[in-house]
Amino acid sequence: MLPQLRGDLFLTDGGIETTLIFHRGLDLPEFAAFPLLEDAEGLEVLRAYYEPYLRLAGEHGSGFVLESPTWRASPRWGQALGYDAARLDELNRRAIGLMEVLRAEHAPVGGDIVISGCIGPHDDGYDPAVTLSAQEAQAYHATQIGTFADAGADLVTAMTITYAEEAIGMTRAAGDSGLPAAVSFTVETDGRLPSGQTLGDAIVQVDRGADPPPAYYMVNCAHPTHFEGVLEPGAPWLQRIRGLRANASTKSHAELDEAADLDAGDPADLAARYAGLRDRLPALTVLGGCCGTDDRHIAEIAHAWRAGE
Repeated sequence: MLPQLRGDLFLTDGGIETTLIFHRGLDLPEFAAFPLLEDAEGLEVLRAYYEPYLRLAGEHGSGFVLESPTWRASPRWGQALGYDAARLDELNRRAIGLMEVLRAEHAPVGGDIVISGCIGPHDDGYDPAVTLSAQEAQAYHATQIGTFADAGADLVTAMTITYAEEAIGMTRAAGDSGLPAAVSFTVETDGRLPSGQTLGDAIVQVDRGADPPPAYYMVNCAHPTHFEGVLEPGAPWLQRIRGLRANASTKSHAELDEAADLDAGDPADLAARYAGLRDRLPALTVLGGCCGTDDRHIAEIAHAWRAGE
C-alpha cells in the first residue's frame, strides 16, 4: 500500500523545468532537467530546487512525493540529447539515488516521503505527432521503468500523458517491474485529452486495459478552469483521481508554447481553486504544481487545503 492512498495530505513539487529556466536562468534543451545529474554543480542545483518543497511538507505535517527529475530521461529523448542507453541508465539511477538522499535528510521532519520515478510521454506532451499502441508503449517505457525498479523507487508516475493507449502500456510495464503506477493526464481548455477523448473515458479505458490498473490518476499541465467543468458530480471515475499538478497560467497549451515569458498566475487564486475541488474530487490528496508554479504556489495550496480540513 502506498501511503498516499490512506487519505492524508501529500505535497509534491511544482514546475521544475519552468523554475529552472525562468527563475534560475538555465538552458534546458528539449525541456530536460535530467542532464543536471551529470555533475556536482547540477546536483546542487537540483537539491536547492527540492529543498523548499520538503520544508513545506515538514511545516504542514504532510507526506511528500519526491518526483525524480527524469521526465525526459527515456530512450527517444535521451538519444536526441546525445545519451546512449548505458549513460541514460546511469543517470536514471543517479536520480533515484538523489531522491533517497533527500528523503533520508528530511524523513524525521514530516510525514511519509515516497520516491517516484517520473516518466514522460514518448512524443510531445501537448500534441504528439506519433502515437504508440499499448504494446509499443509498454516496450518503449519498460527500459526506464525497469531501471527505476532496480534502483529502489517506490512507484512510477507517468506525467503529461495525452492518450489512453500510452498510459495502458506504461502501466503494464510498471506492473511487469513490480512497481505501482500513477497516471497523470493532461487536458486542453475544454477538459478533454489532446487526443479528443474525455477524461472520464480515458480513465475507464486504462483501468480496463491494464492489469493491474494504475494505483491512482492525476491531472497535470492544465489550469483548474480547463477541467473543473467536466467533473461530473457522483461519477465513479472521479474516485480514481488522487493527484493534481495544475499550471499557474490559464493559457492553452498552444499559447504556452508560444510564450516567451513565464506566466506565474495568481498563487492565492490557484490555491482557492484547489480547495474548491475538494467536494468534486473526494479522493484528492496529492497536491503539487506544473508549468509556472514554484514553492510559493505550493505554500498557498497547502495553507488553503489545511484551512478546509
